[in-house]
Amino acid sequence: MAAQLNIVGPKAADRLAPDAVDHVCPVPHAPGAVPVVRGRVRTILTEWGLSPDAIMDALVVVSELLTNALVHALPPATLRLSWVRFDGRGALRVEVTDAGPVLAGDGLGAQDPDEHGRGIDIVTALAARCGIRVDTEGITRWADLPAAWSTDSQG
Repeated sequence: MAAQLNIVGPKAADRLAPDAVDHVCPVPHAPGAVPVVRGRVRTILTEWGLSPDAIMDALVVVSELLTNALVHALPPATLRLSWVRFDGRGALRVEVTDAGPVLAGDGLGAQDPDEHGRGIDIVTALAARCGIRVDTEGITRWADLPAAWSTDSQG
């Protein structure tokens, strides 16, 4: 089921609990940052007990959102993983906050459209819902992924 893009953003009430576990990771604005962060995310989601399929979907979403922030936005970028409630069930929220778009004239318009521009389509295809929130901290692109736990863990 493809998600609808939500420009306003989710409410704080979506959080599962005020003391829910979050993971926040500053992302270096450097080549090679995405694979390093993906490795860290894989470890965290494995520790949290997600199924291998859920982890793979989350890693794709993390990659797309981080790449977007590193290629099209100003630093700093921050990744946050948290748990939220959606349709009465738990969902993994992936958020990437950056300082906003690179100004016009940055040369990005010269990129090959066959190689760029599909990230949000991939995110919306994998997410139950996703969107963009703009506030004083910057621009946050987020996606909620249905939670699926490994049969070896409790969820």
